[in-house]
Amino acid sequence: YRQRVHPIVHLFATIMVAFGANLSTVWILVANSWLQTPAGGEMVNGKFIVSDYFQAIMNPFALNSILHMFFATLETSLFVIGGISAWYILNKRNQAFFSKSLKIAIATAIAVAPLQIYIGHLSAEQVYHYQPTKLAAIEAKWETSPAGESADWTLLALPNEKAQKNDWEISIPNGLGYVLEFKQKLSEPVLGLKEWQPENRPRMVGLIYYCFRIMSGIGFFFLGLMLFSIIQWMRGKLAAENISSQPWLMRAWVLAAPLGYIAVESGWIVRCVGRQPWALYGQIRTADAVSNIPASNVLTSLSFFAVVYSFLFVCALFFGSRIIRQGPNLSLPVPGLDNEPAIESQPAEHIPDQRPVEAQQ
Repeated sequence: YRQRVHPIVHLFATIMVAFGANLSTVWILVANSWLQTPAGGEMVNGKFIVSDYFQAIMNPFALNSILHMFFATLETSLFVIGGISAWYILNKRNQAFFSKSLKIAIATAIAVAPLQIYIGHLSAEQVYHYQPTKLAAIEAKWETSPAGESADWTLLALPNEKAQKNDWEISIPNGLGYVLEFKQKLSEPVLGLKEWQPENRPRMVGLIYYCFRIMSGIGFFFLGLMLFSIIQWMRGKLAAENISSQPWLMRAWVLAAPLGYIAVESGWIVRCVGRQPWALYGQIRTADAVSNIPASNVLTSLSFFAVVYSFLFVCALFFGSRIIRQGPNLSLPVPGLDNEPAIESQPAEHIPDQRPVEAQQ
């Protein structure tokens, strides 16, 4: 199809798709952040009336949320590129080419992976300050820890909402302050879930708790994979002639390819389920924001969207996997260098036929 579309038009379309997707991300995150930290207005007769739209747009969560989502999509893309490259290397196909594309992903991840973790920490700090019920659910914390004191951080736990406690937990002593503020003692109290009546705090605490750890764990796995890959690169193990000796590293990259999507979905679960029971945090309850549209109509439209997007997902997997299995045509000229192929090749040496003339006929 590239022969039918001018390269400049193809490049422009690619840039516009990327620009449009990121512009959409900005406004989606602005709207959702406003639901998390409503600003620019006040409640009047049961309705939130916005008087300052700029303040509503630039609500406390907006900037960090946009950055966190932007770097999440970028990091996901980097590890998909790296995973596909590693798959080709494992299958010994065009190793020289894909060792270069893997290195591009690794080099970019040097900045993206740690920066994404830091922005995530800033977002967690905002939850600490603005959404105490969500923080309590994220940490499966039932009892309050007062300001000026240290508190344990649960690495893993099994929350029991009925008993209002964790059935078991693995804790790091005095760790919560370091997680939230990089210091031992808390500057603000961390309220426990028992501070609120069950109807005023998030449900499905276990889902929120583990989705947060899945998201964070994947982020740190990406960081560790990037660092180990850098070490191997510096040792010369990622050179085209040596990279086939790193099968376990390549398998780790293949494993990492889908993890970014899982981390993003887990983050959205934490963000939206953790906001409950509020549609507009602290102002309008979800039960009071329910539409007057009949439930059957909502179910019909939701089912339609589910079918359509499931079909698109299957199509993307089918055609994407077919393109990946087929691989790039490296015999085509490099763009801008029409006479040079993407990979160097030497013509085979001509060996004259030594058989008698009669045998050649």
